[in-house]
Amino acid sequence: MRLIIKIGTSTLTHPSGRLNIRLVGQLCRVISDLKNAGHEVVLVSSGAIGMGVGKLNLSSRPTDMPTKQAAAAVGQCELMYVYDKLFSEYNHTVAQILITGEDVQNALRREHFENTIFKLLELNALPIINENDTVSTEEITVGDNDTLAAIVAVSVNADLLVLLSDIDGLYSADPKKDVCAQLIPVVEAIDENIVSLAGGAGSSFGTGGMATKLKAAKICTDNAIDMVITNGAYPENLYKAVEGINTGTRFLSKK
Repeated sequence: MRLIIKIGTSTLTHPSGRLNIRLVGQLCRVISDLKNAGHEVVLVSSGAIGMGVGKLNLSSRPTDMPTKQAAAAVGQCELMYVYDKLFSEYNHTVAQILITGEDVQNALRREHFENTIFKLLELNALPIINENDTVSTEEITVGDNDTLAAIVAVSVNADLLVLLSDIDGLYSADPKKDVCAQLIPVVEAIDENIVSLAGGAGSSFGTGGMATKLKAAKICTDNAIDMVITNGAYPENLYKAVEGINTGTRFLSKK
């Protein structure tokens, strides 16, 4: 199976913005095990700005572009250092790819991007992709890593995209406000009713929310790729997602 895994800032870090060391360690162990089992894995990882905020001891996520870019420059170094160290313990080689909106919107640049990923997979490396927040501006940004992960999934003809989030999946209502909210295990079609269930952004350090996840699901399912939203606090959920066992919410593709 060719598997795309996206992990969000709120899963990677504590509320302070500092790295959740125990969780990231568990995540790298599970991904390494999936690779050992013969699966091809591409990791789309948020967290550069959030980790930069923590490392620079800023009180909150910056709102101005220069400070965002500075935080991303600091945080991306930290993020890749951690991934390289942890995956090396399981004898897996990581590769960093930073892209902007232009890299997926321009046909020639997108072809180069895809060729790089395919070659890395052929060499049994683990591509780790993030938006290049250090140079991205409003004009060239993808905007969120849920959408980026879906674009990557389509680009490499993936079998499955798993979004690791700070929520169990898609609910019938906001579970933080409605105790009667129920988890929706399977979505066969993304219609107006499903879209209406999307809320706002998640944590103060992240940029995503359910709306971006549903957008990603639409991109995937329209291109014959299943997508799963599951709670990133439990990396072992990846095993269930790969095996087709219900965990979180699975969006069935139009095959």
